[in-house]
Amino acid sequence: MTDLFIADAHLRNPEDENYRKMLAFLDQWQGKVRTLYLLGDIFHFWIGRRFADFPRYQPLLDRLKSLRTAGTDIVYVEGNHDFCLAPYFADQLGCTVLPDGGEVEIDGTKVFLTHGDQVNPEDIGYHKLRRFLRGRFIRFVGRTASPDLLWHIANWGSHKSAASREGKSMRRAPRDLLFAYGEPHFAAGCRIMISGHYHQPIFEQNGDRTLIAVGDWITQYSYAVYDNGEFRLETFEG
Repeated sequence: MTDLFIADAHLRNPEDENYRKMLAFLDQWQGKVRTLYLLGDIFHFWIGRRFADFPRYQPLLDRLKSLRTAGTDIVYVEGNHDFCLAPYFADQLGCTVLPDGGEVEIDGTKVFLTHGDQVNPEDIGYHKLRRFLRGRFIRFVGRTASPDLLWHIANWGSHKSAASREGKSMRRAPRDLLFAYGEPHFAAGCRIMISGHYHQPIFEQNGDRTLIAVGDWITQYSYAVYDNGEFRLETFEG
């Protein structure tokens, strides 16, 4: 059987091209996937349980339910746009939710999964924001506010975040940050690290260590595949 790894779709509206392609992709793999790994930022925004009835997200949720019914396991690594996922994805859909990433074993090989938003130690401001967004106050807001209100707040936050990053460049390349972040896991026996977040596909081997960044599902439609004992990057052309 095949395992699939996808990240950074940032899905908003079912009419959008990337949303339509995601649905077509999942339909194509219906009944053929052992485990689907969602590596964060699949949705434009999701917190808690409230978005389970959000009309914009129903087409994708229906596909995920169909995959589960067909026997596919789903592992969801939380991102910086989708977090506090357990109340719906674990409790209702039966997914494995990894809030901070984690290690899994695939056919005897240890693999470390991460969204990738935590790998830059110099981004102190983001790490503070991440702790705040996962704190009790935001969890309370996520339980009580309407999805429409949360959607507007998410749009406002996205614009502010984009404006704050405009004109700034990273001091270290993503592959360097990812290899450094993965070092403790490689040292502990992991042979593969798979990440999202940076919206650029990377497949690089360094000795017995392999780094895979899956790219995004916005313009690249790239994803990682595991089958027949091998990992590879592919692009969806549908």
